[in-house]
Amino acid sequence: MNKRIIHPVEEYAASMNRRNFFGKMVQGISTLALGSMLDPGMLSAAALASSPTSSYAGLGLPHFAPKAKRIIYLFQNGAPSHVDLFDYKPMLRKWHGKQIPDELTHGKRFSTMTGTQVERPLIAEITNFAQHGQSGAWVSDFMPETARVADDLCFIKSMYTESINHAPAITFFLTGSEQPGRPSMGSWLTYGLGSTSENLPAFVTMTSRDKEASCGQIFYDYYWGSGFLPSKFQGVKFRGGGDPVLYLKNPEGMSQRVRRNMLDDIEALNELNLREYGDPEINTRIAQYEMAYKMQMSVPELTDLSTEPQHILDMYGPDVQRKGSFAYNCIMARRLAERGVRFVQCMHAGWDQHRNLNYQLEIQCNDTDAPSAALIRDLKQRGLLEDTLVIWGGEFGRTPFLQGNIKDFKNWGRDHHPYVFTLWMAGAGVKPGFTYGASDDFGFNPIENNVHVHDLQATIMHLMGIDHEQFTFKHQGRRYRLTDVHGHVVKDILS
Repeated sequence: MNKRIIHPVEEYAASMNRRNFFGKMVQGISTLALGSMLDPGMLSAAALASSPTSSYAGLGLPHFAPKAKRIIYLFQNGAPSHVDLFDYKPMLRKWHGKQIPDELTHGKRFSTMTGTQVERPLIAEITNFAQHGQSGAWVSDFMPETARVADDLCFIKSMYTESINHAPAITFFLTGSEQPGRPSMGSWLTYGLGSTSENLPAFVTMTSRDKEASCGQIFYDYYWGSGFLPSKFQGVKFRGGGDPVLYLKNPEGMSQRVRRNMLDDIEALNELNLREYGDPEINTRIAQYEMAYKMQMSVPELTDLSTEPQHILDMYGPDVQRKGSFAYNCIMARRLAERGVRFVQCMHAGWDQHRNLNYQLEIQCNDTDAPSAALIRDLKQRGLLEDTLVIWGGEFGRTPFLQGNIKDFKNWGRDHHPYVFTLWMAGAGVKPGFTYGASDDFGFNPIENNVHVHDLQATIMHLMGIDHEQFTFKHQGRRYRLTDVHGHVVKDILS
């Protein structure tokens, strides 16, 4: 007996239940019917590229006038030591070498590296602090360039989080959840607000690490992933070596005209599939092919630093021409911002000083201090800082007590510390030369104006003109948001 071969379309139709049918109809047939009456060409690749917000304009965003048009997030993977860099604690010098009071550590979780450590002596900062600018901000001598722009910065010294390990803590900061799978902040914002650049992605991420490779931090793709949002909104990673984006160049022997004809044919096939199935990922495919084609021209121009004046390059430091360095990524962030990119995420690993605090912290500051400050100056002199929000900080802080043996000076370190740490912001909508919140005498707990990660996320969304409680996406029967069910806007830091 011959077995009947079922055609894929028949198989698809047989599996379509009532719920799936109406879901597909809402997404596909009705949308296409309405769209065809309003504009027969609205689903073409050209229309999608020229109107990046067409697929989500119905969200009604922004909710109110934004202070910021774009964000540059300088994420410092590994957790900078707040008590050595920004949160000056004279009490640590008085208590240097003495056991931290038990009432502070009782019931607190630490990583496995100090979780069973019996002796936890407090250690003074390994740097020297001074006050800077009219604001009198305390900054260590390891950050001289940051100190010079202190009056442009808004320090939050009462940040706290929940996770004690790197990957969950970073994921929490960037997605609002410790578990991978949620959309990153850049994806949320580009989904809600769209793009202002026709030739570059709305969300770009770049990574770098310390030259000594002292830190084993891994950059996971979900740090810039779109989660359950359409994949059109995930971050595009610019690589630190070779071509910034893979597969942009035409294969050998293929002319630009042949490539254009091929993309037109692929677009036509994708539009047939879109009409048949109404799958939003097909929309993504059409738009991304077209964006890649445009990036063939925009990316080489973007990455050509020969047009930058020498004094600007010098401001970013000696590593600015080395692709993949933090300095290079910072100047690229400025160039992306002035070309309309909505969200730039620069992630730099190397701050995890468990056993090398006495020598690696200074090296890490040398790599990142000048570029971070130069970015602020560069944006400011171009008039971009007034509508660009810059954020600098890690996933948690470092313990005020020592990891290791106090007699083994060479191997001094500090463990992970989620209970309080420092982060700074600058630019659009935040008070310059301002310090918010405070930690206790040992830099162990917040004692004034505590700021949770969800509070920071709510504030960032607010600065972009979004009410974080109203901006949701329905997934698996529940409405999700970046701040989950938490978060309050920190209004006192708003200008």
